[in-house]
Amino acid sequence: MLELDELWSFVGSKANTLWLWVALRRRTRQLVAWTLGARSLQSACDLRADLPKGYRQCATRSDHWDAYAAAFPKRTHCSCGKEEGETCHVERFFGTLRARLSRLVRRTYSFSKSAENHLDAVHFFIAHYNLAFQQAATLN
Repeated sequence: MLELDELWSFVGSKANTLWLWVALRRRTRQLVAWTLGARSLQSACDLRADLPKGYRQCATRSDHWDAYAAAFPKRTHCSCGKEEGETCHVERFFGTLRARLSRLVRRTYSFSKSAENHLDAVHFFIAHYNLAFQQAATLN
């Protein structure tokens, strides 16, 4: 099962919003796909397109944002409220991300001045995060 969600951030100033869209595999806690973009249907479609082929038929859970319902198949997708706990792992990931990557904190002096730097910082963190979970799985 995949948990889907998006995280607000900005580049340069808070007027330049950028959203991090992620698909997190619940069982392994690894991110299987992610994209940066606007909070739009196109970004949700980009996230779906970025999913590896083996994950495109997986059951998905997200909040009630309409873009998810339009981008993901109705037979496998379910929109849930936060109180149901169906997206708690991806929400926890965002807490970890904001704690460890200062440029994603809402009130900060540390921010990306270019979209390229923002993309690189997020990409590096996600690669490190996934590698840590992969190594922990092999130790168990």
